Amino acid sequence: MPASGTGTASPDDLLAVAIEAARAAGVLLRTYAKNGFQITHKSSIDLVTDADHAAEQCIIEHIRARFPAHSILAEERGSDTESLSRYHWVIDPLDGTTNFAHGFPFYAVSIGVEHEGRGLIGVVHDPVRDELFTAQRGDGARLNGQPIAVSSTAQLDQSLLVTGFAYDIRDTPNNNLDHFSRFALHVQGLRRTGSAALDLCYVATGRFDGFWEVKLSPWDMAAGVVILKEAGGTVTDFKGQNHSIYQPELVASNGLVHQAMLTILHKDPSS
Repeated sequence: MPASGTGTASPDDLLAVAIEAARAAGVLLRTYAKNGFQITHKSSIDLVTDADHAAEQCIIEHIRARFPAHSILAEERGSDTESLSRYHWVIDPLDGTTNFAHGFPFYAVSIGVEHEGRGLIGVVHDPVRDELFTAQRGDGARLNGQPIAVSSTAQLDQSLLVTGFAYDIRDTPNNNLDHFSRFALHVQGLRRTGSAALDLCYVATGRFDGFWEVKLSPWDMAAGVVILKEAGGTVTDFKGQNHSIYQPELVASNGLVHQAMLTILHKDPSS
């Protein structure tokens, strides 16, 4: 395929390149997991590995080969601010680095594409289970090519929810522990997996009924939000308003338990 400039790009082409890049990065991650990797620390509990950097470079090379003028925001490299393109790629080469570093097999490659500020494409690849979650705005969501949809659970006390905790959990009172405690008393079960991208995809495919978190980055959400919405899910901020991947708080659900989740988030801890 010829390279594309700053003009119109076919959503099908964008999706194809995102899938190709995600799969290639997944191969790299499996190789590093098998052969070993180096770990460095961004902070006391925030890790990065050479597998993160290698996978990110792999993804960027795939994007640049096809869409050299598109802008890119990557977790490790940061933002390309010079591009004037209407297309913006938001990538997390290894969502779940701490899991990866400890040999816990729950991590993913996440690639989202925005067009004029709106999520257009979402691809999340789990290289351990060989699961590929994909979505294109207006065309539904799929897992390994098969359509997926959110669960039909309508009661919060029958729901399985998932959440996460930020890397500054030790240093701030806004650490989600209060929300976690309240939800634990009102749901059937709570999980913490360590990969927001997969959490969103698991809500999209009905494995979880809802997900919330207080401190996420754009690359954690860009792909998964598109996938969840296309699977029929609901995504808002903590106030129930329109959500942006550039704000840190997120509530995502099958839609049926969404209001109940918002109520718990705003519940008086003393009541």
